[in-house]
Amino acid sequence: MGDRPDKIKFHPGFYAAAELEFRLEKANLKFEREYNLSKEPLRIDLLVLNDDVKLESEVGKLFKKYNIIEYKSPDDGLTIDDLIKTEGYACLYKALGSTVNEISEEQITISLFRDTYPAELFKYLKETNREIEEKYAGIYYIKGNVRFDAQIVVMNRLSEKHSALKVLSKNAKEEDIKYFLMEISGLKKKADKENADAVLQVSISANKKIYEEIRRNETMCQALEKLMEDVIEEKVEKKVEEKIEVAKQKEKRNLAKALIKSGKLKLEEIADLTGLSLAEIKTINE
Repeated sequence: MGDRPDKIKFHPGFYAAAELEFRLEKANLKFEREYNLSKEPLRIDLLVLNDDVKLESEVGKLFKKYNIIEYKSPDDGLTIDDLIKTEGYACLYKALGSTVNEISEEQITISLFRDTYPAELFKYLKETNREIEEKYAGIYYIKGNVRFDAQIVVMNRLSEKHSALKVLSKNAKEEDIKYFLMEISGLKKKADKENADAVLQVSISANKKIYEEIRRNETMCQALEKLMEDVIEEKVEKKVEEKIEVAKQKEKRNLAKALIKSGKLKLEEIADLTGLSLAEIKTINE
């Protein structure tokens, strides 16, 4: 069954928020979205590969070399089955190394992200002798009867510095949104701005009334408009570049047609002159 037309797609926003969370340390990380574990539709929400460095972000303190992340949107629950499934993904990822023990299980971590506190899951974990330690605000380490180092991140309980994750909620707090807008207003890198835009699109869709209120605040509105202005400008520039490239290709093809019609040059020579591939020239000649 497909998604309802009105269903908010939180996962793209989460991927962008995760990259924003680690934007100061991205040089040491590689993000693989919806990483396929096999040819079948079995995939990890987010795989973060770390160059064996200790991360400053509280969310990444647990991280090692291979970090498997499962994200549950606000409409989804979080149960023991989700934890076991994520452990299963980690096991498969480890087993799919190209050589025996290429991926060491000691270098794998699993993280589950959810907007709200999973009371039933935590109750079950305690009843089954797992230990739960709130290492940092909203970040719970799970120990005992888990194969890999594991954490559950409750996004609405994170401290304000994790604003990109906190605003991915259907009940985002106005102060968190304002903090996020002020934080992203200072972004300089294109990739960071694009990630901020992706988070904003989801957050606005889920919290329209709050954003309407914020738009009435001149300072907040300026921060929001500045970000959107930069992102829109970049998108327009990209569209213009794409149209210019299409026009160039059209000119090349028209030139090739004229040269073919003249019959004075070989197809190979026309390809060299126009910069088109020989296959394209042959297609035009048909």
